Amino acid sequence: MLVAVAAALPLAYLVLIVAGSADTALETIWRERTAVLVARSIALTVAVTATAIAIAVPLAWFTVRTDLPGRRLWTVLAALPLVIPSYIGAYAFLSATGPQGLLQDLVQPLGIGSLPSITGFFGAWLTLTLFTYPLLLLPVRASLRRLDPELEEAALAMGRSQAGVFRTIVVPQLVPAIGAGSLLVALYVLSDFGAVSIMRFDSFTTSIYTLYKASFDRIGAASLAALLVALMLVLLWLEARTRRREALYRSAPGSARTMRQVNLGRWRWPALGFCGAVATLALLIPVAVLVYWSLQSFAGSVDWPAVAAATGNSLLASGLAATAAALCAVPIAVLAVRFRGPFAMAVERLSYTGHALPGIVVALALVFFGTRVVIGLYQSLAMLVFAFVVLFLPLALGIARASMLQVSPRVEEAARSMGRSQWSVLRTVTAPLIAPGVLAGAALVFLTAIKELPATLILAPIGFETLATEIWGATSVGFFERGAVPALVLLAVSAVPLYLLTARE
Repeated sequence: MLVAVAAALPLAYLVLIVAGSADTALETIWRERTAVLVARSIALTVAVTATAIAIAVPLAWFTVRTDLPGRRLWTVLAALPLVIPSYIGAYAFLSATGPQGLLQDLVQPLGIGSLPSITGFFGAWLTLTLFTYPLLLLPVRASLRRLDPELEEAALAMGRSQAGVFRTIVVPQLVPAIGAGSLLVALYVLSDFGAVSIMRFDSFTTSIYTLYKASFDRIGAASLAALLVALMLVLLWLEARTRRREALYRSAPGSARTMRQVNLGRWRWPALGFCGAVATLALLIPVAVLVYWSLQSFAGSVDWPAVAAATGNSLLASGLAATAAALCAVPIAVLAVRFRGPFAMAVERLSYTGHALPGIVVALALVFFGTRVVIGLYQSLAMLVFAFVVLFLPLALGIARASMLQVSPRVEEAARSMGRSQWSVLRTVTAPLIAPGVLAGAALVFLTAIKELPATLILAPIGFETLATEIWGATSVGFFERGAVPALVLLAVSAVPLYLLTARE
């Protein structure tokens, strides 16, 4: 309850603002422009989520269950785009494909005058898809690694093809992880500001930002944010409707065995081509552009002490947020899975509210509470970490819940029948079994918090610069070369925990 109430503080802020000026809020919501914003945002969300599923599920299958050459390398490369901020990815693609971009310089000798612009819906869809599909990849991989091979072996023994086994046996067991990951992708798309603004795609977040910063219309911005929360609640309801009541843990006696690898055979090269294409678009091109800009910046000067200080601050804030979010997610996951009911559902749903809001809305809500309720915490590291937990708790919660669904309650019941207390069972039986999912969720929180921008700009202590703020400070004034080195450092720092989580899992 404490976690859910804390996560719902931004929602309480919106209720206070909107309820105080209900007539103005309704006038803002019932505009034709608002209906257009809803349609555009929903279309982008559906397109990005569907494409992310189409990319993440095959990648997870290839890197977990097959004899794909270099599986550990492909695992890291496939997950690394998660550490690239969406605004950095958007800048990189525009720089590479724009009228004066790097790609234009390469095709100019071939007689090609100008390349078509990727701004608008296509650019926002491409950028958000490439940098959000890891939100689906990691939970699906965690679920695949925990599947019991007994059902698949029984189906194969009865003559079903490998493709049929995957479609009818494996995919239904992955539905909770796919649903949780899809929900995270959809919520991310609805709340993203960097990519859609750079790609000039008009969405909820760009309109909210404009009302807050340009028009100083706090009521209008809060009204749009409240409508965004309503869309989030619809997404949560749809995700809940897709959940199945079947048991996803082993129900027969015996212990689970290690999955056998599937021999790709003649499909090995198409699989490698698919992995290579995704890695090229989502990682190689942005990194190549960053390296190019870094070489340009080396021609000038790089403030290495500032970069080092920003790196330390980013690691500190993101590490604390990841630890706190993982600890908060475990009891909610246990409650939602083992004690189903209206109360458990309400707690779980409230915990998702912060992730559906733009970072600037959450930050301003916490400024409101920090300047009126907990004045001592305003512009402190604790407030910044709290904001990260509110924003990214669903990243840890979704995977922890999917992992909890795969733990047989009979194991816990056996421990209780032998005299273990409830707390002892949770600590020594349940926690080790869901540890891979909890660690995956903590890694997602860390990798997302380290690149968070709006909340950091507003809530960070004075002088507390992070890699994200260093990058934004350079790019916002048109000197992206100065932001290239911090961006590469951000990528390198984030790659270490991601490698430990994936390649050495």
